[in-house]
Amino acid sequence: MSVELNSRWPVLKIYDQNHLRRIAMPLGGIGTGTVSLGGRGNLQDWELGNRPAKGFTPGSGAFFALWTRADGQTKTRALEGLVPIGEFEGQSGCWAPNHGLPRFRSCKFAAAYPLAQVLLGDLDMPLDVRIEAFNPFIPPGADDSGIPVAVLRYVLVNKTGLPVQASVCGSMPNYIGQDGTTAPDKEAKVLNRNSFRKRGGLQGIFMESTGLDVWSEAWGTMALTTTAKAGVTYRTAWEEMRWNVPILDFWDDFSADGALEDREHKKERFPNCSLAVKVVVPPRSSRSVTFLLTWYYPNRRTWNKVPPRFKGHYRRNGRTCPDQHVVGNYYTSRYRDAWDAAARTAPRLVELEEGTVKFVKAFCGSDLPAVVKEAALFNASTLRTQTCFRTPDGKFFTWEGCHDKNGCCNGSCTHVWNYEQATAFLFGPLSRSMRTVEFAHATGSDGMMSFRVNLPLGVPSWKAAAADGQMGCLMKLYRDWKLSGDNTMLKTLWPNAKKALEFCWLKGSWDADKDGVMEGCQHNTMDVEYFGPNPEINVWYLGALRAGEEMASRMGDEKFAQVCRKLFDSGSRWMDRHLFNGRYYEHRIVPIKNSRSVLKCLILKMGAHDLASPDFQVGKGCLADQLVGQYMAHICGLGYLLDREKVHTTFRSIMKFNFRKNLFGHFNNMRSYALNDEQALLVCTYPLGKRPLRPNPYFLEAWTGMEYTAAVGMMQEGLVGDGLKVFTAVRDRHDGRKRNPFDEPECGHHYGRAMSSWAAVPTLTGFRYDGGRGVIEFAPAIGKGRRDFWSTGDAYGTCTQKKTARGVEVALEVIRGRLKLAQIVLAGFGSTKLAAKSVLHAGDSAKVVVWKN
Repeated sequence: MSVELNSRWPVLKIYDQNHLRRIAMPLGGIGTGTVSLGGRGNLQDWELGNRPAKGFTPGSGAFFALWTRADGQTKTRALEGLVPIGEFEGQSGCWAPNHGLPRFRSCKFAAAYPLAQVLLGDLDMPLDVRIEAFNPFIPPGADDSGIPVAVLRYVLVNKTGLPVQASVCGSMPNYIGQDGTTAPDKEAKVLNRNSFRKRGGLQGIFMESTGLDVWSEAWGTMALTTTAKAGVTYRTAWEEMRWNVPILDFWDDFSADGALEDREHKKERFPNCSLAVKVVVPPRSSRSVTFLLTWYYPNRRTWNKVPPRFKGHYRRNGRTCPDQHVVGNYYTSRYRDAWDAAARTAPRLVELEEGTVKFVKAFCGSDLPAVVKEAALFNASTLRTQTCFRTPDGKFFTWEGCHDKNGCCNGSCTHVWNYEQATAFLFGPLSRSMRTVEFAHATGSDGMMSFRVNLPLGVPSWKAAAADGQMGCLMKLYRDWKLSGDNTMLKTLWPNAKKALEFCWLKGSWDADKDGVMEGCQHNTMDVEYFGPNPEINVWYLGALRAGEEMASRMGDEKFAQVCRKLFDSGSRWMDRHLFNGRYYEHRIVPIKNSRSVLKCLILKMGAHDLASPDFQVGKGCLADQLVGQYMAHICGLGYLLDREKVHTTFRSIMKFNFRKNLFGHFNNMRSYALNDEQALLVCTYPLGKRPLRPNPYFLEAWTGMEYTAAVGMMQEGLVGDGLKVFTAVRDRHDGRKRNPFDEPECGHHYGRAMSSWAAVPTLTGFRYDGGRGVIEFAPAIGKGRRDFWSTGDAYGTCTQKKTARGVEVALEVIRGRLKLAQIVLAGFGSTKLAAKSVLHAGDSAKVVVWKN
């Protein structure tokens, strides 16, 4: 291949032809849905219509094609790599979409999310092609990162000494009304319509529907447009479907001269359309053609039943929706339709691409290990999938993950989203909106926080509490307050945050005897209840007490702060004395003698049926995330929650007992996320024996989010080599051949917990930020210097350290956002206060010398 990578775009990973089949990089904005770019340059998993649709490629016409004429010869190819061998055999032969189209013989995929490049080459073709695909991703700007667009640029590279005529054509069906989850209703009188538009420097096909209920979840509009000024031809319809005549007629038409002749509009349910752009590529040169795929699906539905009294809560274009289950989308409140989205995005394309490239370059240009950059950045793609969405008021909500055809485990589940760190450090306002939902809407007057929230807000939530979820939310509130310095948020949410801690001490609750140790019935992220003191839940509790102490002091409630400190000290000492077995912390099972002694909201009956002899306990097991609360405490800057040496020993033990170099002899009665020769860190092992007959149900699995959590905990203890070994094991499993590098599943695709991988970024750089005081901190560089990436959720930039005879020169740059800065600290080395507090904006920098204390 003569085509090369775009040198302006950073690249983290290149996948060769043998590692393409599972690649599917989501293209779309935060909360908008996505279409995925496959490893071969194909478009797949069209998940635009408010729900997941894995494997869904609409109709038979969703592809791009290239026509060339050189030296009197014409050739046509689909702009994709070869169909993989695994898709050759089906009930009617090959089952790959558009399998009969000729394709390019050579293909590579390169990415640094959200920038993807597909390199296509073929000895028979006069042109090689580079596909450049992206969607704007510009932290902390959630709006600019939430545009319903997939940008597809086809760069045509002439490898001959003659000019080549060329045409690039995109085709797709107008499938509005079909979301890939169920077969279309054959009785519905739905007729979709395509029309060509040329307005304000934009040309293309606008797709709409008539007859479909305008409040249907699958109702919306789409547009396929180009920024090309000339050489544009189109079809708003294809031939009537008879024996696959439509694609034959299209291929003949396009192959003749690279231009399209329109066809008569029939009354079709899902009419195809095509848009072609013709160019001349000079010898040994290149030309590019850019397409925008945009969409507008406003009628997102809630995930729970809604009483009729909530009818009329959702309005669009001055009209009230009669269905109380429709909650709407934030992104569609910003545009009139899909054409409007394209028309407002196209003029900003250069700006949006530059903003995205700046972010990715700053991140990839840091001195973080490559596997950390890959894990952190590629998993951030989850924010753009159907796992996440925003309601019209801008609030951010999440599923745990996505099943193939529907969301998995609703309600912005607190105990799952406790682990991830990407949202808080990249998009602070979205993270803070989750804290508002948790404390202002999901927390009752008694302090019980429902760990799954209902929509629309105001609908009574599930009366069930998760001990780890509730305690983790207190730590997340502290984290988000410290990063942002948002005292107004803290003041508003503190009353309910205080109640959430006091709930622990109610009769029948988790710590009814108020001794700093949770003994009660503790529902948790294993989807069961633990009985008796255990490290996983109790360390979350200790972290919540420390966070509560700090927040109470800030609110002037010293009496409550002292209560929190007293319980923390007591609970920490008790855990070290009674739960540490010399190698790790274990679970002391204490059955409940009388279920009536337990608050009803704590018993979900998802685990043990006999509370006097409960199943699904950890017992003597070595749990991979037993110190997840400590992991979170270090991220928050709350220090050690337990004895430092015991914490260090525990992480060594987790690596020793839970890490597997291969799984050839591994039995697993549940789900398998790692197999055969793959390496993995298991959820729980029993190195000391005494395994319960029926342990924690997931103990034999390997969850990437938990693996990352344990790995970051190791890094926090200086066990960086072990932590990187775990990171590498996870990413080796998601190599494009076996699994999708942009989809780490657990209970569903694109699972939220996997974004715990981002925690390695502040951990390895030593980054902390106090937004109220304007104090930024890094670990001192080892050696001559280091380049770090940093982000607060409201700004991001770089920090470069250079050791000199005068001390350490620190250059801090703000690339985007706003940063209050009063002091720069190199932990354990020294600090420098600025002459006066200042606020740095995008493009500003601060340079200081830090002397050793």
